[in-house]
Amino acid sequence: MWSGITFSTFLCAAIVLAAVPLKAQESGQSLDQAASDPTASLMSFQIQDFYTYNYHNSGETANRLQFRAAIPFELGGTSNIARLTLPYITTSPSGADGLSDATLFNLTTFTQPWGRWGVGAVALLPTGTSGLSAEKWALGPAAGFTVQDGRALWGVFNQNLITVAGDDDMPDVNLSTLQPIFNVGLGNGWSTGLSEMVFTYDWDEKVFTSLPLGVKLSKLTRIGGKPVQLIASYEHNFYDEGITSSDTISFTVKLLVPKN
Repeated sequence: MWSGITFSTFLCAAIVLAAVPLKAQESGQSLDQAASDPTASLMSFQIQDFYTYNYHNSGETANRLQFRAAIPFELGGTSNIARLTLPYITTSPSGADGLSDATLFNLTTFTQPWGRWGVGAVALLPTGTSGLSAEKWALGPAAGFTVQDGRALWGVFNQNLITVAGDDDMPDVNLSTLQPIFNVGLGNGWSTGLSEMVFTYDWDEKVFTSLPLGVKLSKLTRIGGKPVQLIASYEHNFYDEGITSSDTISFTVKLLVPKN
């Protein structure tokens, strides 16, 4: 379960990383472009709400609130991006609610004339409440790239989780995810593209357990003088075995903290 000690650990880590000088924003990439680029050295804090209003093989609905912090830092002369994701389930088909498992991610990035690529690692932390946690610790490699082509940004991102410890009575977490990235700037802070669209492959079941297709619309604006990106998206999951999500809408508020 989530504890004050665990929360304090994450808070201290975030403070330490935030204290490290940020790398200057890469030339040629606007704030609007960087806001949609997961490899950009841009600090951000976001709150997302995912509402699944339709499930395959069930009349249930679900809702998930999610906090995500992305903090760039320098280590050994290389650019890095640390990202923490904390989900909170407000409603679910099982009736359970509360914190779900956290993920901690770090990507070392390398800027090229055509864009940027990176390699790193991702970890699953069993911080969720009973019934919402995998009760497993998992760790694995991650890699991805993005290409900036005028107003268009495209690329792909891969993460892999392999169980390393946890409750032996619970199923292992051996997953690979693939996330295509596509975003097009429309001008005046508006952009559109693919939703988060995370394809998930379960190595134990030997099947894709998530086959999504979705779109998003974003607007970069200022609230209280601070740059904020607002994102609305819709996503359909074509995997329909068992009680699985079918249609999900989401809304994101992302606070951007560019280097002055």
